Amino acid sequence: MADGFSRTFTFFDGQWLEGNPGLVGPRSHVLWLGSSVFDGARWFEGLAPDLDLHAARVNRSAEALGLSPKMAPAEIVRLTHEGLGNFSGETAVYIRPMYWAEDGGYMGVPADPETTRFCLCLYESPMIAPAGFSLGVSPFRRPTPETMPTLAKAGCLYPNNARAILEAKRRGFDNALVRDTIGNVAETGTSNIFMVRDGAVFTPVPNGSFLNGITRQRVIQLLRTDGMEVVEASLSVEDFLSADEVFSTGNHSKVVPVVGLEERRFEAGPVAARARELYWRFARENGKAARA
Repeated sequence: MADGFSRTFTFFDGQWLEGNPGLVGPRSHVLWLGSSVFDGARWFEGLAPDLDLHAARVNRSAEALGLSPKMAPAEIVRLTHEGLGNFSGETAVYIRPMYWAEDGGYMGVPADPETTRFCLCLYESPMIAPAGFSLGVSPFRRPTPETMPTLAKAGCLYPNNARAILEAKRRGFDNALVRDTIGNVAETGTSNIFMVRDGAVFTPVPNGSFLNGITRQRVIQLLRTDGMEVVEASLSVEDFLSADEVFSTGNHSKVVPVVGLEERRFEAGPVAARARELYWRFARENGKAARA
């Protein structure tokens, strides 16, 4: 692409635009006060699993941030199928519906829901290999629902995750393990987190400080249906350091093992491999994406 980005098409105001078009200006509320929400789905191997759930969640995120969703989930799904016709399918595509506010209300600070805008951005983004990644424990914490819109997938939450990741990378890790305000493990900087001990799977219980991911929920359901015990609980860093294996789930690359946490090293274990196998089976059976 001439603009340096991977192959990208964005639906905005009734048309598909190629590349990285300018959609907001310096007076746009979102540019200076951060009133944006988004969601992320995936198209890979001709599959778009749980696309309908992602489309519905972006509308809930908009409402949580005081925006007015303008597009029905079914229409977001339809537009996605239409836009996927611009891609070869050789590279995985990230599917990102977004809402933001153009103008503000009282003294410009709250978003004016009547000025909510929508776009759907599709772009090639390879999934990371399932070889595994390392985590450093972050000194930064997740906010509470009283301090930030934690139940929305809101752009304003991500600078905090970004500084957690950057701090971990400065210490030689790939990503960060982030805790909530009282010190329980919440998530990584980019995904939900699981651990395995004595044959059972454990994952942080959703307490409002992190997003209960769609892929997270899907993997829990698949593992339980497969006969595995999955426990949602308050978990400490020490719990993870003493685990038999650790893995993450998220939209970007679905199921990926964790091979290091601070000084502890892990093998890419059989439960992560099984979770990944189950997810791909589910995707092949339920995620076939039509193309325009």
